[in-house]
Amino acid sequence: MKPERRGLVLAVIVVAASAALGGIYGPNVRATTSSYDDTQNSVRNFTEVLDTVQANYAEKVDVDKIVYEGAIPGMLRQLDPHSNFFDARQWAQNREEVRGRYYGVGMSVVPRGDHTIVMTPYVGTPAYKAGIRPGDVIVRIDDKSAQGLTTPEIADLLRGARGTLVKITVSREGYTDPLIFTVMRDEIPHHAVELAFEVKPGIGYIKLSGFNEKTDGELGDAMKQLNASSLDGLILDMRGNHGGLLNEAIAVGDMLLDKNQLIVSHRGRASAERRFYAVRGNQGNTMPLVVLVNNDSASATEIVAGAVQDHDRGVIVGDTTFGKGLVQTVEPLSENTGLALTIARYYTPSGRLIQRDYKSISLYSYYERKVPEHPTEIKLTDSGRQVTGGGGIKPDILVREPEFNHFQKALLRADVFYPFESSVGGFTLHYLGTRPTVTKDFAVDDTVMTDFRKFLTSKNVRYTEPEFAENLDWVKRKIKQEVFLSTFGQQESFKIQLEADPQLLAGIDAVPQARALYEKARKIIAQRAAAPTYRP
Repeated sequence: MKPERRGLVLAVIVVAASAALGGIYGPNVRATTSSYDDTQNSVRNFTEVLDTVQANYAEKVDVDKIVYEGAIPGMLRQLDPHSNFFDARQWAQNREEVRGRYYGVGMSVVPRGDHTIVMTPYVGTPAYKAGIRPGDVIVRIDDKSAQGLTTPEIADLLRGARGTLVKITVSREGYTDPLIFTVMRDEIPHHAVELAFEVKPGIGYIKLSGFNEKTDGELGDAMKQLNASSLDGLILDMRGNHGGLLNEAIAVGDMLLDKNQLIVSHRGRASAERRFYAVRGNQGNTMPLVVLVNNDSASATEIVAGAVQDHDRGVIVGDTTFGKGLVQTVEPLSENTGLALTIARYYTPSGRLIQRDYKSISLYSYYERKVPEHPTEIKLTDSGRQVTGGGGIKPDILVREPEFNHFQKALLRADVFYPFESSVGGFTLHYLGTRPTVTKDFAVDDTVMTDFRKFLTSKNVRYTEPEFAENLDWVKRKIKQEVFLSTFGQQESFKIQLEADPQLLAGIDAVPQARALYEKARKIIAQRAAAPTYRP
């Protein structure tokens, strides 16, 4: 597209966004003449500024960048932290996340130094089946060298139509020659349920990582797999779940609550209050419920957690959730872009608004949680317990995530281990480069630990023997977790991590409390329903 045409199209996008902000979601279907004139004047002024910048700025102007990354996001940031503009790449990613699928080879890649490395191949995908491992360095894609390409450019080359072939050349520690994998692209699912198993006899565990179009079905399948109605307790892990589709949050709430219980309501300037109830109800799945949350649990996750807490359906364990109580509608714009615009606020069944303050602090302070929460309201659950609003969902049992100590931080800084559970660090690459035989009976024995100490010496990582002894269990668990990730995939690796997870262990201990709470609430509700009504 010619520059002058692109400038015009971008101006039209701004007009569309401005119209959405100024008229579409206003209190009346038709904007007033005054508001319409104000909008047109603002758009005209913006267009004049853009034309002047294009014509006279000291250097050549990247119009896409200053509009997509500057003007429109800047306008939306004046409203709230969650109204967002999506450029073409972001819009495509958003659609993939909502639909729960894309087409490619099935692995995540990240930059590391001057290279792009494989972070994780997803279990069952073409990349995983081909034998690509975490930590592999991408050298070529087909006949194109990866040198000089950005990680997003490499990711684009790996994607493609289902059934097409791509040749991926990687270098791997311990292997002299590059490894070449010919992989057939396929549909890659974004699973909402990452893991479902009995964490101990009679106690089911489900890791729910998102709310996309498949969440309802996947959670239902997981509960059937676990025979949920016969369980002594169910742990629903929504830590790190940033949310997603409102209708999927309602569907999940419907699966957990009793029939006809309120799940959530929302209302806004241009939208009348809407109340959403459990239509089917839990249909006999009345096992004690524990929900795990943390600071990164947000939006749709908070809808579910808030409904569970307000109805005393279960116990919330972990840390206070993010505090996002705003509802966005997501609309496509021209040029394959999109707009997420806040249209309402949602309220838990007790009437709590979970949204944290964002108007009196910076965007950085908001997302980094630099300002302590100050609850703005107190409500009551079905059984009469006090719960607060205005600062996320506060857990019934507070269990902080453990912080790394000095020794552990030193190993992470030296890239001995990867700081998150999604990839592997230097020692695992070194160890697997020796090509050991790894089975699910793998244990970190003295031979492995001797090799580990030598590796620390080679990386000039200094430590004392008391430090090493104090952290021995952590070190062994990290080694096993990363070896399992590379050999057996994310699910088996995550199970190793859960073995010493303090929030999960607290959740298991809370199952009897969850049972007692639910039984008490049902008894109180039944008593209220049976109480006589007097009409003077």
